[in-house]
Amino acid sequence: MPAPTILVVEDEPILRMAALAMMDDAGFEAVGARSTEMAIRILETCPSIRVVFTDVDLGPGPDGLWLASRVRDGWPPVGVIVTSGHRHVTQAAVPEGAVFLGKPYLEEQVLDQVRRFA
Repeated sequence: MPAPTILVVEDEPILRMAALAMMDDAGFEAVGARSTEMAIRILETCPSIRVVFTDVDLGPGPDGLWLASRVRDGWPPVGVIVTSGHRHVTQAAVPEGAVFLGKPYLEEQVLDQVRRFA
């Protein structure tokens, strides 16, 4: 059985590469996107995605909370993990079933949630 695919959405290239490496090292397939628009295109064409791991602040355009809501509405089986180091996000601000982890996060915290959803 192939490894579940994790979509990492982060506009900062170094942080995106680190998160992709974390997923790869844990045995997951990982795909990266730098914006919500790119993430939606990937979701529309990659049915193997089981989890979206997104930052809140993604530069110009819709933010990661908007993306989390879109994922919940359009792809209900896909797990959503939201993270931010700049904004405090309450659990009430993320869609039902999604998880918020503040930065800096522990890799094991993220991977535990990914495994729970995958």
